Amino acid sequence: MTSPAPATPSRKESRQPPAAERVYAHVKQAVLERRYEGGLLLTEGELAEAVGVSRTPVREGLLRLEVEGLIRLYPKKGALVLPVSAQEIEDVVETRLLVEQHAVRRAVPVSQPLVDRLEATLAEQIAHAEAGDLAAVSAADRCFHATIVEATGNQILTRLYDQLRDRQLRMGVAVMHAHPDRVAKNITEHADILRTLREGDSEAAVLAVHQHVSRVRHLVRGEDIGVTGSGDADLRRPGDPR
Repeated sequence: MTSPAPATPSRKESRQPPAAERVYAHVKQAVLERRYEGGLLLTEGELAEAVGVSRTPVREGLLRLEVEGLIRLYPKKGALVLPVSAQEIEDVVETRLLVEQHAVRRAVPVSQPLVDRLEATLAEQIAHAEAGDLAAVSAADRCFHATIVEATGNQILTRLYDQLRDRQLRMGVAVMHAHPDRVAKNITEHADILRTLREGDSEAAVLAVHQHVSRVRHLVRGEDIGVTGSGDADLRRPGDPR
């Protein structure tokens, strides 16, 4: 009697993203979570080793990230993680105010499904804060605002807001690292926005959003969280002192 052939992994089990996609995802996530901070110089060899790929897909992944404005490539040196610039902060805050103030006006009178989604997102944010996961807190924070924008039903506006996602996440983590007290304050301010929506007071909701979002302009600035005026920075290698 012959022994059964050893089981081979299914295509679904063995399939994984292309190498360039893995490099792209690895670096992008590390930049958004500030494990790779602004001003850090990444080399192809270090990234190839970290992800477990050859250098060719590293270059492909980095080119994509350069197009997205997260890094700048320097021939024969590597890739510089770009710090958040003062102009970028101004642009993001201005765009958020335009979109989000309009969205909260449109949300009144608020529907119960929207209230339920906002309550669930706020609960997630609190849970992540208690666990000390700042990247997850920032993601839940962003989701709270995005949920209100999506509720307008305006797909063009929603797509425009989605384009801010990466910048919002990165700035959110930067603010919480530099100002740990903002975690609890953001939760309180989100609860206030939700309260004004429940009460049907559109102008109070607009004011709450304006005050909440405008604080980013003041908090994200400063060398302690890697903000620059021009977007340039000294080239630092991983592990170099700040």
